[in-house]
Amino acid sequence: MATLSFNPARIRSHNKLKSHKSISSFTSHSNPITFFSTKQHTSPPKLSQIHSNSVSETSPVSLPIDEPPGLDDIDIEDDPTAELSYLDAEIDPHSIKEWELDFCSRPILDIRGKKIWELVVCDSTLSLQYTKFFPNNVINSITLKDALASICDELGVPLPENIRFFRSQMQTIVTKACKELGIKPVPSKRCLSLFLWLEERYETVYMRHPGFQSGSKPLLALDNPFPMELPENLVGEKWAFVQLPFSAVQEEVASLERNKAFGADLDLDLLGIEIDEKTLVPGLAVASSRARPLAAWMNGLEVFSVETDTSRGSLVLSVGLSTRYVYCTYKKTATTTQEADAWEAAKKACGGLHFLAIQDSLDSNDCVGFWLLLDLPPPPV
Repeated sequence: MATLSFNPARIRSHNKLKSHKSISSFTSHSNPITFFSTKQHTSPPKLSQIHSNSVSETSPVSLPIDEPPGLDDIDIEDDPTAELSYLDAEIDPHSIKEWELDFCSRPILDIRGKKIWELVVCDSTLSLQYTKFFPNNVINSITLKDALASICDELGVPLPENIRFFRSQMQTIVTKACKELGIKPVPSKRCLSLFLWLEERYETVYMRHPGFQSGSKPLLALDNPFPMELPENLVGEKWAFVQLPFSAVQEEVASLERNKAFGADLDLDLLGIEIDEKTLVPGLAVASSRARPLAAWMNGLEVFSVETDTSRGSLVLSVGLSTRYVYCTYKKTATTTQEADAWEAAKKACGGLHFLAIQDSLDSNDCVGFWLLLDLPPPPV
């Protein structure tokens, strides 16, 4: 798993990933493996321009402060009880088509001894940032709908086309609020800017809040269910562990929009990931004679990560909110286990960065689909 404390400039490829002579643009360190259907079995995000609005006197949340400080004594930019309402002045408000959202309790108690809830909203570039606290007795879709509408009023932005959210327990409330506003709800763990922002807020806001409760466990922990059988329409024919120099990964990402290929990229600058161009990034190449429909199906799944399960000799694909599939399997031997471990080690060395490529054949120089992925741990709240 990735952490935000590694020094990305010093990343080197794992010494067990020996590059064999490649007959395509990919470098494979294992022989192609037939795709088995499962039927047979850092730095923190760049938040340098956060503007804050203090909790108003009419705020429904009562904070456990013995003696409220005077306004002259508060540094708004450093006040852990403040709420944020910020839009980058240089951004076109109409260019923000998608928001990322979290609506959940925080490890903070109000004056009643109840956990405070918080709405956190941003876009993928953090050009829009918004937070608001709520007492636990007003948590419903109406509250959320009204809060989302108020963002538009306060910041002068239109409602987004989509809103991504990553907590399965809040799916009903979020979905209802979004649909009443004409917004498409997108259940997905590809809320990476939001993930990193929440991790930063845990240290810079929640832990400094006067009502912070150390050791408090998240009320709505992320699900990590047992992987299930892969649907037939997602099954490929062959696969292989591969690696690409980071410069080649960047070229593949750039070609997504140029060639209108299926897939997804990441804003690595925003995520604070810096990798030398020659560093080998691990990935998984999947070949299929029906590569284009396979990539099209995959494109609708909100692909989050690929991980190995050496205990079962399989690779696990995580998509959407909490769906996990046994993506492909291999025969367990000392060699294949070593290769799987080396692939995971290389992914960890790259801060969790890896990719999924879908091709017509493993010999092809082109990708029909390319997903740049980042395996991040869940936020601490």
